[in-house]
Parts: sequence; C-alpha cells; structure tokens
Amino acid sequence: MTIPFLTPDLRSELDLRLAKVREQMTADKLDAILVGSTVNIYYLGGCIFRGYIYVPAYRNPLFFIIPPSFADEKDFCVAVRKPELIAEVLGEKGYEFPRKLGLEFSDLLYSDVERLKRCFPGAEFADASMSIRKARMVKTGYEILKMKEDGMHQAAVYAQIPHCYQEGMTDIELQIEIERVLRREGCLGILRTAGSRMELNLGSVISGENADTPSPYDFAMGGEGTDPSLPVGANGVTLKPGTSVMIDMNGGFNGYQTDMTRCWSIGEVSELARKAHECSCRILHRLEKIALPGVPISRLYSEAAEIAKSENMHEYFMGHRNKVGFIGHGVGIELNEMPVVMERNHEPLQANMTIALEPKFVIPHVGAVGIENTYRVTENGLENLTPFPEKLSDL
Repeated sequence: MTIPFLTPDLRSELDLRLAKVREQMTADKLDAILVGSTVNIYYLGGCIFRGYIYVPAYRNPLFFIIPPSFADEKDFCVAVRKPELIAEVLGEKGYEFPRKLGLEFSDLLYSDVERLKRCFPGAEFADASMSIRKARMVKTGYEILKMKEDGMHQAAVYAQIPHCYQEGMTDIELQIEIERVLRREGCLGILRTAGSRMELNLGSVISGENADTPSPYDFAMGGEGTDPSLPVGANGVTLKPGTSVMIDMNGGFNGYQTDMTRCWSIGEVSELARKAHECSCRILHRLEKIALPGVPISRLYSEAAEIAKSENMHEYFMGHRNKVGFIGHGVGIELNEMPVVMERNHEPLQANMTIALEPKFVIPHVGAVGIENTYRVTENGLENLTPFPEKLSDL
C-alpha cells in the first residue's frame, strides 16, 4: 500500500502533526506511544490501514502493517503478522525500549489494550488517547483547508434542500432525498464520532413534537428515530404546517468534517419559535466577536445562556424536556472532538481550534429552531467555515 503522507506535498504536514503529538508526549512524560485506532492512524499516517504506528519521542515513527502483504518496501514500514512482534523489531532496529508507553485506553477495546501491554513486559503504561486528542484539537493549515472544502460542499447541499421537499412528505422521506444529494456532492457516507456510546446515521432531520423527544444520547433534541436499535432522529412523522424542520446533516467529504444546522418552517410557525430562532442568530453573532485566543471557553457558554435568559428564552434553551449543559464542541476528523464548550470548561481558546457552536431551542408543539456553524478561532474572532443563510425560511 502507499502511505500518502510521504509524498512531497504532505511531508511537512506530517512534521507538524508529529511535533504537536510529541509536545503532548513531553508534557505527559511519555517515551513513546503506540497508535492502533482508525482515527489516529489516519491523523498520523494520512490513510487508514490495519496495524500500528509506533511514535518514539526522538526517532522516526515506524509503521507496523498487518497483514504483511500490504506493507510497502520502505524503511519506515515493517510487515508483521501480530503485535507481539513489535518489541522484537524495535530491538532489531536499535530503538530504545520504552519505559513509559502511551496506549489508547479510550479508543481501543480493553482486550486490545491488555494484549499490547503484554507485548512490552516491564514497561509502565499511560493513556495516550487524551494526549493525541489535545494535539488534534488545534488544526494545521492543511486541516483547515480541508474543513473549508467540507463547508463549501455542505453549503451546496443545503442550498438544494428546498428542492428536495414535497408537500405531504415524512421527515424520513425528506432525509432520504437530502442523503441522495449529499452523496452526489461527494459525501463519503460515514460520520465518525468519538466514544463508543453514540451511534448516528448520516445526520438528523427533526420536526414538530419529535424535537422534544429525549434520546439516550447527550442531545438537546434527540428525536425518537424509527427503531429502538437507533433511537435518534427522524421518526416517520408527516411534515405538517405550523412546525419547524431542523436539518443537521453530514459534512464529511474528505476525511474531515464540518457541522452545520439550519431550520426551515412548514407554513407559518408561532411567534415564539421565530423569536427563539432570531435569538440563536444573535447569540452566534455575539460569540463570533468575543471568541478570541485566550478567552476561557466557559465564557462562550455563559454569554449564550445570559442572552437566552435576557430574552426570556431560557426555558427552551438547549432543550425543553431534555436539556444539555453545552453549546458546542470541537470538530475535525471526528464530529465531536475537543474542546467541549460548556460552563465548567475554563481552558482558554487557542488560535486554529475548530469548534461547532449550536445555540438551539426546542419549542413545544412546533419543533426545534436555531442554527449551528463550524468556526475557526482567529486573532480577530471566529471565522465561519460553514457560511449559509441563517433565516428561518418556509420550505
């Protein structure tokens, strides 16, 4: 197989990513990390393969490829049949045996972690999942360009949503039409999320009372879904006048993702719903100005909550029957990366973080309203990577 990051145009990108990971390794006092999860292999390798990437603190990484028939004839690629051979190869190549080795406790199965531990007898082990997530939290210029490309494609799909709608449709039928447009636009058809307790399809179309139906996931407006095996999102309800339709569909076109939500109405909706939607827009425009490097992340949440309260919208803010304690999250290779934008996160914003902000409201009997954009943190405030009209328009 070909490891694309070793092409000349991506060699410098690898150096930047390695430098960020190694900075976290130094902070966490790790001699090396052994990466085996799909997402982190993609981050460090530029492609996905079965195997491991061994990243020592000071020497070049080694790629351990399984099965051997897929390994390149390159000095950084090593063909192995099983992970038990990794330590032996390190010794043969003169790599120092790690005293403290980072493994992805949060990203691999328990049995996989225990197996890898047995491959390095005598070593001390630490969780490297957080180290890598922190490194991925601040994006390189290359990653930001990828996300801008995603946002462009996502906006192109959203522009076609009114043409997907027909009177008398169900929410499922509308979602299917949007999914068709997504795939034709180039969507990869996968939505990667961190953690093992959240499963999603290509996105969410929620209308009317279904927006107030709690799901087992940490969503302000989860939706019932169509089957207990996937209890989230559209539930087959017919889209009817007087309700809103919140559309939060996949933005993954190139290995990275953007997250964008827009709302439409079916005929006239209540004045309360329109005011709540406008409140969401005002919240985002305020956050776009104050979200500067160094500002505590908690301030974004408190500002949003205060605006909602000042406009008497707090009862519906971030859910009605089921409320959540955040208004945003990091976005990148996975949909829900660090940081979480919530009241108790006092970490400072950093330039080139990419975050999705979603101050939404659930209005009983009408549905969900509000918008979500993905942003890059800059010295001048937030740069919108998902620019698209924000008005609550009639489908």
